[in-house]
Amino acid sequence: MSLRLRFILYLIFIHLLFAGVAVYLLLDHRLWLLAVEAVFVVSLAIGYKLIKNLFGTIDLLQTGAQFISDSDFTSRFTELGQPEMDQLVHIYNKMVDHLREERTKQQEQNYFLEKVLFASPSVIITLDFDDRIAMVNPSGQKMLQLSAGDLLGKKLSEFDNAFVQELSNLNPGESRVLSLIGRRRVKCQKSQFLDRGFTRNFILIEELTDELRQSEKAAYEKIIRMMSHEVNNTVGSANSLLHSCLNYGDQLTEEDRADLETALNVVISRTDQLNAFMKSFADVVRLGPPQRYPTDVQRILEEICFLMRSNQKGKRIDWKWDIQTALDPIMMDRAQMEQVFVNIIKNAIEAIGGEGTITIRIGRQGSRGFVIVEDTGGGIAPEAKQNLFTPFFSTKQNGQGIGLTLIQEILDQHKFEFSLDSQPGQPTRFTILF
Repeated sequence: MSLRLRFILYLIFIHLLFAGVAVYLLLDHRLWLLAVEAVFVVSLAIGYKLIKNLFGTIDLLQTGAQFISDSDFTSRFTELGQPEMDQLVHIYNKMVDHLREERTKQQEQNYFLEKVLFASPSVIITLDFDDRIAMVNPSGQKMLQLSAGDLLGKKLSEFDNAFVQELSNLNPGESRVLSLIGRRRVKCQKSQFLDRGFTRNFILIEELTDELRQSEKAAYEKIIRMMSHEVNNTVGSANSLLHSCLNYGDQLTEEDRADLETALNVVISRTDQLNAFMKSFADVVRLGPPQRYPTDVQRILEEICFLMRSNQKGKRIDWKWDIQTALDPIMMDRAQMEQVFVNIIKNAIEAIGGEGTITIRIGRQGSRGFVIVEDTGGGIAPEAKQNLFTPFFSTKQNGQGIGLTLIQEILDQHKFEFSLDSQPGQPTRFTILF
């Protein structure tokens, strides 16, 4: 039984008692009837006012509780001129103002955090309590090459992807550098956060490719400049002395002069080769910014392939073309991109043993054009994949290790994405996305 009902029943009982007394007095003491009636009316009026004031406070509490239950923190109560009620109203209004400010602040923080997550170049994947994907930002969808619909609600271990499988094997608090297709390297870290008192996992993936490449580039540029400076100074001085020595040949007998000239010319030839060797390294450092003009990529490739066929050195190579979609002219530096294609096709020819096939594919991937040079050579050893674009690294016996470095520099300056992929038993593919 509620307090309101008990209080009303109590007042009814009291006034029924008054009514009984009034009946008794009416029968035996008529003069007291007026006094009893007056007390009865006054008591009823006071009781009504007390009930109104008392239950007005209860109604206020119930209304405030309903507002809080409905998360309505915008409604406020006005003071009524009653000390107890006004104190309660003041406390309630202060409380809802604080709750409203906190909710607004939290909403603003959540909105800001959501914008940061979706605009961040880093990949962020949050998992639910069952370790299923609950959220993945656009950078994550782009890196994994899957839409949100393909990712949400699934466990990482369910995907048939080597990189995602490695992510699923991360332990909370663990950080690891993993490889993507081609030369890309990413730092992956699995951490935890609290959600309603329980821990949930999230994965943060940061691209390290550019950072590592810039560090490598700064290191090899310094080495090349130093080597080039020393070699050029030495070769220039040595050649000058050697040519001067040739002028003394007339003072020797014919037989001795022939031996001297032969020896000096051999040394001069070797120093010139050393100079050319260093120039090939220096060209990587001195590579200028691309001069872009609309260029027919297919025409460049046809011309290069025509020239390279004559340089097969007895190999039986079958050249194939797969033109899926003709490409419009692309803005690029023709001379630099010719260097890129020459190096790629030259590597493909050298990778093929006695015979094989080189396939040139041209087409579109969504809104972007692509070129793929595919060869059926021996492929790339797994231990060599990690170092493919490392300066001075080469899988060839007499390689200088600058071919892929030069390719990387030119394509990076053009802002063209690229990858070199080779799986066991599969053709090796060099892909360029324009």
